[in-house]
Amino acid sequence: MEPIKINFKDCDREYLDDTFALTQVRNHQVLTDWIEQSKPYTIDEFENRLLQRLQDKFIYRGDNWNERELIEYFVAPIFALIDFSNDEYSMFAEREIQAVIDNIKLVGAPDAIIAKGRRSPKIPYFCFHEYKKETENKGDPAGQCLAAMLVAQMLNNNEKPIYGVVVKGEKWQFIILKDKEYAISKSLRATDEELFEIVKILKHLKNIIEEFVKS
Repeated sequence: MEPIKINFKDCDREYLDDTFALTQVRNHQVLTDWIEQSKPYTIDEFENRLLQRLQDKFIYRGDNWNERELIEYFVAPIFALIDFSNDEYSMFAEREIQAVIDNIKLVGAPDAIIAKGRRSPKIPYFCFHEYKKETENKGDPAGQCLAAMLVAQMLNNNEKPIYGVVVKGEKWQFIILKDKEYAISKSLRATDEELFEIVKILKHLKNIIEEFVKS
């Protein structure tokens, strides 16, 4: 039987829960460890100055940015600061990934992924991002991110957890998927001191990826 093709943008959490027998849990040790183990990280003087400039610009102009401007003027510089690219893996934007799961072909092009490869993504490692304006009402961003994470889980073909980030305006949420369970963090606001928590969590994500590559 030909697989049914479903795009990430058409996925919400209810559909994914019902179709793939997923369960959202309130607390998951993987998510707790990701966030708690990021707390000892530091923000140096250069990083602090850059983040303050980005934050000031976002507070002043962010309400009027469209999705592309949100990415280019705020989200992308934060990820560039941490630098998720080396000889083993890179960050890619809007590259299509797909996998067949239970005779359903999930396909889409996330706003960004971190994957093995230098010129094109081979096997996604962990992180997928969906960036939306806070006032936009385009489906379920967390569901779209989770659909991409399901594809990553299938392509990795191992028992490692998959990590994701959803950005909706000033609010950032972190997601993990392990086997059939997923958990979503509380929202952190990029317009206050929580921006530095966000950056520390992303720094720890880079170390998680580095450990995965070594293994």
